[in-house]
Amino acid sequence: MKKLLMTSVLSTGLMLGTVEPTFAAHYRTAEEQVRHHQHVKTAKRVGIGAAGGGVIGGLAAGGPGVAVGALAGGGAGYLYDRHKRHHHHHY
Repeated sequence: MKKLLMTSVLSTGLMLGTVEPTFAAHYRTAEEQVRHHQHVKTAKRVGIGAAGGGVIGGLAAGGPGVAVGALAGGGAGYLYDRHKRHHHHHY
């Protein structure tokens, strides 16, 4: 009896958990989508810079060089992102 009750409770919970309520759907406006895309690009550029700096710092100075290289690479990635975002093309 306990197994049957537990099985029915679990299966009901799993079935109800897969249904998405209609009020939970959120669509971004065009401005929100652009802002989100810009943040994702910034995070990607900083992350790639930090990873590259960490690799180069690790090869050059070992363990402590990884942290220093990651910080320097992350900073360089952020500066590159700022340059790219403020570099407007005028054709």
